[in-house]
Amino acid sequence: MKSIAVIGGGITGATTAYALAKRGYSVTLIEKNRYSAMETSFANGGQLSASNAEVWNHWSTILKGMKWMLKSDAPLLVNPRPSWHKLSWFAEFIGNLPNYRKNTIETTKLAIAAREHLFGWAQKENIDFDLKKQGILHIYRDKKGFDHAGKVSTLLAAGGLERRAVTPAEMRTIEPTLAGNYYGGYFTESDCTGDIHKFTVGIASAAERLGVKILFGHDVTRLQSTGSQATITLKQESIQKEIKFDGVVICAGVASRSMASQLGDRVNIYPVKGYSITVNLLDAQSQASAPQVSLLDDETKLVTSRLGVERFRVAGTAEFNGYNKDIRADRIRPLIDWVEQCFPGVNTRQVVPWAGLRPMMPNMMPRIGRGRQPNVFYNTGHGHLGWTLSAVTAEMVSGVIDAANQSASQVSIPSSRKPAIA
Repeated sequence: MKSIAVIGGGITGATTAYALAKRGYSVTLIEKNRYSAMETSFANGGQLSASNAEVWNHWSTILKGMKWMLKSDAPLLVNPRPSWHKLSWFAEFIGNLPNYRKNTIETTKLAIAAREHLFGWAQKENIDFDLKKQGILHIYRDKKGFDHAGKVSTLLAAGGLERRAVTPAEMRTIEPTLAGNYYGGYFTESDCTGDIHKFTVGIASAAERLGVKILFGHDVTRLQSTGSQATITLKQESIQKEIKFDGVVICAGVASRSMASQLGDRVNIYPVKGYSITVNLLDAQSQASAPQVSLLDDETKLVTSRLGVERFRVAGTAEFNGYNKDIRADRIRPLIDWVEQCFPGVNTRQVVPWAGLRPMMPNMMPRIGRGRQPNVFYNTGHGHLGWTLSAVTAEMVSGVIDAANQSASQVSIPSSRKPAIA
């Protein structure tokens, strides 16, 4: 398997193309937009957060979703209109409640392992992405939330992550600009933030320097595989063409579900909408009043990152509303209100809203590995941790492809000509 197509030019596709190119494969990266990272990888919360590795398969999530169902500005919003896709997804989500502990620990391990790859790639390729290594502070307004965080901390510790409880006084020392009253917090010094869009564009350019061919503006209209050859039908404007590859990796975010179906696989991804605002810090007071340390507010489900001197990103919420990327004013307003309450010195005169669809599997774990056909592979379904996990899952799927190649080469050698094993 020499020629491989990677479908999707977001964070998972770009890192996968880079990891495969480093291994010597002939890689073609296919992206429907004119540039890399123009959808879910465009303006997320910016956190590289092992401390946010807790999966959502917990009864508290279900109870909150039911409570907030009819509240338009709720952190977790579920459109009550049923669909078979939504019902099947939630049925599997509930079925994975017993795996909450195991999957949280495993996700923590993946997030920690991803750091080494990502930092190494950024340094080697000289990628500037507003990296800020000042930790992440989780903030809690009541004892109930703080106590739950303590239980989560034991799972994170089992996965190898160190984070510590901090008092309100310590929180003010860690981030002096934070206003309001809090019961306490948890601080993870090893976590960090950065601009996902800048990094994705940088790693895609690095992949191109390694020989990756990038096809921007190409829609995938059909996928087929014989097991030894993958045929991809592409459409660019009004022109349609077929290209054949030895193998294909699906990294197409929420589109991965329909692509997998064409290849005979079931990848039950649901599009969970998240929102963000980028506050442009136009004056010296706003720049001084915005936080340097990244935050996660557990009550409102909002995260923050400081992107250079002049930008402050606030993102979060989860909306189960199908394939809908509309930016709703009633979902953006709470993010602006939160900034004005927690950081009253920040001027919110110029705020850029955004919405993206997180590709979530029901067990909250990414789908990495082989499909039904031996030359079909997946690296998708990372949910709210695509940025955090991308580097390690790119390495993992590349390792799976290496193993498949090795296995195929052994099968192709006649028994009489196989090398002897001492």
